[in-house]
This record gives sequence, structure tokens and C-alpha cells, in this order.
Amino acid sequence: MLLVDFLKEETQALESLYPAAEARNLMLMLCQELIGTQSYTHIIEPGFEVDKKDEPILEAALERLKKGEPVQYVTGVCEFCGRRFHVTPEVLIPRPETELLVQEAVRKADRIHRLRSPYGKSAEPVRVLDLCTGSGCIAWSVALEVPGVQVVGVDISEGALSVAQGQDFTTELKSTGALPPIFVKADVLDTDREFPYGPFDLILSNPPYIMEKEKSLMRSNVLDYEPPQALFVPDEDPLLFYRAIASWSQRFFAADGMGLTEINEELGADIQAVFTAAGFQEVEQVKDFFDKTRFVSYRK
Repeated sequence: MLLVDFLKEETQALESLYPAAEARNLMLMLCQELIGTQSYTHIIEPGFEVDKKDEPILEAALERLKKGEPVQYVTGVCEFCGRRFHVTPEVLIPRPETELLVQEAVRKADRIHRLRSPYGKSAEPVRVLDLCTGSGCIAWSVALEVPGVQVVGVDISEGALSVAQGQDFTTELKSTGALPPIFVKADVLDTDREFPYGPFDLILSNPPYIMEKEKSLMRSNVLDYEPPQALFVPDEDPLLFYRAIASWSQRFFAADGMGLTEINEELGADIQAVFTAAGFQEVEQVKDFFDKTRFVSYRK
């Protein structure tokens, strides 16, 4: 079977679920992960044949894709901040928008690290708390980008924590001297619990924030496969996680602590008001590259 014919045929089969361009990208991603081809292999090698032994693997994966399962779960891999993260249905698939949160967190953590570096061995390490850590993509990305930073990731889901702890960046850890994050099981909504970590210079979070009434606006590949406990909040109290994040920040911020949390654009002003009412300074809404309000930043 020629790769070019396979891609054409199966892309068309997926177009009942996805726009044509997206269906094609999904097929290219699938082949790259499962049989090692590149996005251009079928172009520069029009005679490239799919190995017979790979056909059953591709067919099984295609059956899952045709049912609407996200390609990241089918392959078990998601690209995020230039790294490959393991993902399962226990965790949300990392989104490109969240990379902006990581970029800003890295910028702030690096600045704090440089300000403290003149103190040498007596310098306090930069400490970061990642609430609702999920796959650990935020925690790992910050830890690997700023060596020496101490990151703690928190989640209530044992399945998610298993995925986060199982991310394999052994080679990069050894080459950079970065410290792997510590992952802790805890309910973020339990704001009075004992927590023997901190204080933290940065508190980050991508909590559940989609209201139940918004389900009708979402695609089935999200609704049917991604973990609902990591997505949805009740319509009658959509701000509950932000009040909890504000409480954690009140308890565990360092003297000049800063926070950044991903938000529901529809609730931007209300979420901003939560942090303002909690006594934080410079509470601001931050837009993403689609000009949508994506984050709220705040400081002690």
C-alpha cells in the first residue's frame, strides 16, 4: 500500500468528523508516531510503501480515530512547549494556549533566579506550585526550563498523578541539572489542609472552568474522551476553583509571590474580582494569541 494513497483514502474517511485540513493533519500525526514517517514523506517519496507489518497497527489506530477519539490518546503522545508528553484519558490533552502560561512563568522564574544568583549557595531556590497539575505539562516545562527551580504539582486524581510522575525526561534532567517536580495528591478545594511545602514564588494553575451549560458548544471528541472532572464546574458556582486558588495563594505565597491562572473567557471580570477581593495586587486579565482573555495574573 502506497503511503500517499493511504493518506488520501483515510483522510477522506475522517472528514465526516473533522474539517479536511484537520483530518489530514491527524493522519500525518498518526503515521509519524506509529510508523516513523514525516509530514513530507509522501511528497518527496511518492513510491513509499507502508510496511505490511505496520498495517494492523494503523488499522487498529484508525478504528479509534474514526470513533472520534483524540489522536493524542491513540498515540499516547502530545507535543507541548517543544517536548513530548505522555498522555492518557486520565488527563486533559495539553493545549497550545497553555504554553503562554508556561512562557510567562518561565520568564518570571528565570528573573527571580537571576536576582538571587549573586548569593551563591546561600540563595533561596525559586519555588513554584502548580495546582490541578494533570499531565504535569506545566510543572515539568517550568522545571526543565529553569534548572534549580523547585516545582510541586498538585492533583486529586491518582491516575493523573501517575501520568505526571511517569513523564520521562531523564536525559534532559541529567544534562541540565534540573530538578524533577514533586507530585502530591491533594484536593485543591480543601483549602485548610496541611501542606508541608512552600512558600512559593509562583503559583500556577489550569483548573476546571467550563460551565456545564457550555457542553452543547463543545466537540464530541472532547466531551466523550477527556476527563470531565478536569473540565467542568457547576453552573451555580463556576468560580469555586478560583476562590480556592486565591486561598492557596494567601496561605503559601512568598513575600513577593506572583500567580497566573488560566480562565474561562466568559468569566474574566468575575475571576479578576475574586483575586482583587482576596487582597491581591495588580490583578490583570491577559489575552492569548487569538486575542481571547485566557489568564488572570496577580501578585501579593
